[in-house]
Amino acid sequence: MDTALVERTGEQERRFARAFALVDEAIAQKVFPGAALAVTLRGALLAWRGFGRFTYEADAPPVTRETVWDLASLTKPIATTSMAMLLCERGKLRVDTPVVELLPEFADGRDLRREQVTVRMLLAHSSGLPAHRKLYLEAQGREAVLAAARRVELEAAPMERAEYSDIGFVILGELLERVAGVGLDEFCRNEVFEPLKSGMTFVPQVEEQKGIPPTVNDLTYRGRVVQGEVNDENASAMGGVAGHAGLFGDARSVAAFAGCMLRGGEPIFDPDTVRMFTQREARPVGSSRTMGWDTPSAPSQSGTRFSAGSFGHLGYTGTSLWCDSERRVCVTLLTNRTWPDAGNQAIREFRPRVHDAIASALAGE
Repeated sequence: MDTALVERTGEQERRFARAFALVDEAIAQKVFPGAALAVTLRGALLAWRGFGRFTYEADAPPVTRETVWDLASLTKPIATTSMAMLLCERGKLRVDTPVVELLPEFADGRDLRREQVTVRMLLAHSSGLPAHRKLYLEAQGREAVLAAARRVELEAAPMERAEYSDIGFVILGELLERVAGVGLDEFCRNEVFEPLKSGMTFVPQVEEQKGIPPTVNDLTYRGRVVQGEVNDENASAMGGVAGHAGLFGDARSVAAFAGCMLRGGEPIFDPDTVRMFTQREARPVGSSRTMGWDTPSAPSQSGTRFSAGSFGHLGYTGTSLWCDSERRVCVTLLTNRTWPDAGNQAIREFRPRVHDAIASALAGE
């Protein structure tokens, strides 16, 4: 099977005129300074385009379709979850294994609930760990941050509720590295990105960094403009490679990964593994999470027209990826909405509108 995306963007300006106009409008309204958009249908790349500039300055570099972005939490499904999927296929990992069996340092004699937390719970955000902690304020260096993450206390009993947790994926990343005996970045480069001929990477080379839109003017922690290095402070304190953030890539590379998932995993994963990891978890009741992904739940950032079997994920810097497994449609939207700071939340209103416009453009195909 040919796994490469077939580019058919010749009609994109006409076909996606409404969606493109919405992106231009969002830039004019300072929802974000720049964006890249890719749309695929059944393995064909129908739209692939850059919009705006790196910042709001008139002389800032223009965004091109090849521009590389800080993918933020798209790291979770694309890198960390992929590593978990492959380790499961190879018999090295079972998702219902307690974390303490693979990462004994996670145990805490004061809270025996920690011994109930499984790999599945970390993947599906049902472990009881909190959403976030500013670990970078108490620890510097990879090992110190990981140790701090393992000390974070549960805020709920395992499986009591689903709460999106960066901390859970920090711990999951360490656990997977322990199982595989190799770093997350090296594993994903060899086993995921190279087979897809993808340009995604952790920690871009110095000469590439100025070609990446800045994400924030960090006045409180790093004291500089963050450009070509991971925006997330915890991942930064870990050296740029973490289970929850740190991946960089362009829109086509992200779309190529999504195409792999929509093909049932070819050429990387087995179809049964893809189904297992993209199916919504039955518990906790009301959760929209799969193991590593999210699914549409009203109101959804995917809009109103993606099927119930869709899966996707968001990233803090303004990135998103949504895949409709029934129609084999994928929408990749990459922005730096956090520039110059993260106060602007208008992207939440924009994303559903642009997804609905794209779905309308593809109606009947």
